Amino acid sequence: MTAHHSPPVEETTHTDPATLRRSVAAGAVGVFVHWFDWAAYAYLASTIASVFFPAENATAGLLAVFGVFAVSFGIRPIGALVFGPLGDRIGRKRTLSIVIFVMSGATLVIGLLPDYSTIGIAAPLLLVFLRLLQGFAAGGEFGSAASFLAEYAPRRRRGFGVSWLEVGSLLGFLAGSFVFLLLSVGLSEAQLSSWGWRIPFLIAAPLGIIGYVIRTKIEDTPEYRALEATDNVPRSPIKELFRHNKKQLFQAAGLMTMMHVPFYAVLTYLVTYETDYLGHSSSAAAALSTVISLVGLVLVPVFGHLSDRVGRKPVFISAGIALLVLATPAFLLMRTGLVGTWIAALVLGVILAAVLGTYAVWSAEIFPTRTRQGGLSISYNLIAALFAGTVPYLMTVLISATGNTLVPGPYLMIAAAVGLVAAFSLRETVGTPLLTADDVSSESADGSHG
Repeated sequence: MTAHHSPPVEETTHTDPATLRRSVAAGAVGVFVHWFDWAAYAYLASTIASVFFPAENATAGLLAVFGVFAVSFGIRPIGALVFGPLGDRIGRKRTLSIVIFVMSGATLVIGLLPDYSTIGIAAPLLLVFLRLLQGFAAGGEFGSAASFLAEYAPRRRRGFGVSWLEVGSLLGFLAGSFVFLLLSVGLSEAQLSSWGWRIPFLIAAPLGIIGYVIRTKIEDTPEYRALEATDNVPRSPIKELFRHNKKQLFQAAGLMTMMHVPFYAVLTYLVTYETDYLGHSSSAAAALSTVISLVGLVLVPVFGHLSDRVGRKPVFISAGIALLVLATPAFLLMRTGLVGTWIAALVLGVILAAVLGTYAVWSAEIFPTRTRQGGLSISYNLIAALFAGTVPYLMTVLISATGNTLVPGPYLMIAAAVGLVAAFSLRETVGTPLLTADDVSSESADGSHG
């Protein structure tokens, strides 16, 4: 039985504004560091290919870099299976602290790695290992942070509160694109390949330390503390999740498909697409990515707030229909030149902002508190591994094989269709309590207590 089908229990303790601000900072800082690193890696793909892979074949090197990008997503479900249920067992705060420590440590080491010309095959092998370590830790980031923010946010402003998770993501992308823009304008190709590419990774490490300190100094969520106080922390949240919440897993995965694919297509892959297939300069591509991120920063909380007023369902479904109808025409428009590219990309960016403002809070509200972090982590990262991290690699291969540069349009349409199916299967959850009688009953769903 899901949380919103059950009678609510007494409201959790009122959270003062200062604590709410700290909770937003604690939830958003990790995703900022995570996406800053991911954006830097994506934007610097061509440079990293020349640094870590043999120079004989530039296309093979680029595919290798995107392959590492995809592999690091492939391990994320394993991290989700570890950190998601762990957060339901030991608390959101602890897993938030662990994952940011591991992610920023691996990022720092990447920034210090010797290149292929110095240590040979060990260079790409170490890069793969560190990206796998980052991906493993990242498997616990979204579920921990989304659960944390949803459980701290006031019930009637939960959409707005959880939307700051994606503001953190977009700030990370914005910072990554801005640093890349500065590097591409201020450094020569030789300087960028020699040492400039290391700068974003070295910057991310101290940001991770700041995030770790913030996360260790805040209390766990009122909902999780309520489970502890009533001795209802589940002993086996993973068993409980797969036994009682399989339907919610599929529904959340559908919502997340419609988020992940356009997120990576618009904010990551589009930079490479513009330079490789549309003939735009790397600085122009980075500038467009920066503008899209800025638009998202403004609109994501607006759509989150709108979902608190009119409901998650109308906002999400409207975005899904828009994506279904406009995805392929947008890529057709990009063929007309730089102005057409900007118009099309900004339209896709607005649609993406509507999805980002609603999908996380809606997904959090459909899971019970007892299995929320595990459910969010597993659904999010399974979809990321299957459909999101593979976007740059798959698009590169498909366009190369077919010679058709419109391939991303139908791919986005498929993602929209999957999201719409999930959205229509869900009931409206705005304003519903996150902690219910099921969560604190004398008999837990699997018959065991913490």
